[in-house]
Amino acid sequence: MKKEQVLYNITTPVNAPAYTPNIPEFRSREYITITYETDRERLEALVPEPLVIDEPLVKFECIRMPDSTALGDYTECGQLIPVSYNGVKGDFNLCMYLDNAPSIAVGREITAYPKKYAKPEVYVDSDTIVAKLCYGTLDVAVATMAYKMRKMTDEEALAEIKTPQFMLKIMRDYVGRPLLCQLVKTAIEKANVIEAWASPARLQLFEHVSAPLADLPVRKIVHSSHILANLTLGRVAPVFDYLTGQTL
Repeated sequence: MKKEQVLYNITTPVNAPAYTPNIPEFRSREYITITYETDRERLEALVPEPLVIDEPLVKFECIRMPDSTALGDYTECGQLIPVSYNGVKGDFNLCMYLDNAPSIAVGREITAYPKKYAKPEVYVDSDTIVAKLCYGTLDVAVATMAYKMRKMTDEEALAEIKTPQFMLKIMRDYVGRPLLCQLVKTAIEKANVIEAWASPARLQLFEHVSAPLADLPVRKIVHSSHILANLTLGRVAPVFDYLTGQTL
C-alpha cells in the first residue's frame, strides 16, 4: 500500500474494516422507553455543564433493530437524561449497551455514542413486553410493559424518538493528553411511525460495577411507550468545546 493510499482507508483492519461509512437506515426499529424520577444529586454528578437538568428524570430505553443497513440485526439498551442546552430541550446520552461489534466501533470512532458490549433483548411474554439487559451472565435491568394498551398519535411518537441527543466526544493522545473534548448534538433526520402505544410499566435495576444503571434508582415511573418506526439517523455536530471553553 502506497503512503498516499493510507488516507483513503476508513478504519482498520485495512483489509477488513470494522465498519462501513454508510449512514445507517433502520426498518421496524422498536423502542421500549420508560421515563422515571430519580435523585437530582445523582444526576448532577453525571450530567456535564453546560447542559442543564430541568427535572430529575431518566429514560431507560431498549431498542430492537432487526434490519439496519450495514450493521445487521441487533439490540441496544441504555439511559438518557432529559436536559436543555441554550434553551433547546434534548437528552444527554449517558450509556448504551449492545450486542453488535460494528455498531460499537462506528458509534465510538465516527460519532460519540457511549457504547459498550452487553446482552440486551426485547420479547413478548404472553400479554407483557419484556426488555432485559444482561452484562456477562448477570441481570442489570428488567423492564415489563403491558402489551399495547393506549394508542399514541404519530405526532406524540415522533416527538419522543426525534428528541435531540447530546453526547461527549473525548479523544486523548498516546500519553493521555486531551486531543478532543467536545459536547456534540445529533437528532434523527427523518422517520415514519409504524405504530405507537403507551402502556403501564415497571422497571427493576440491579447493582453492577461495569453497567451501573442502578446508580440512578427508580423512584417513580412517569411515562412508558412502545414505538415502531422506520428512520435514518442524523449526523453529529459539535456545540461546545471544553478545551477552549467556546460555544461552537
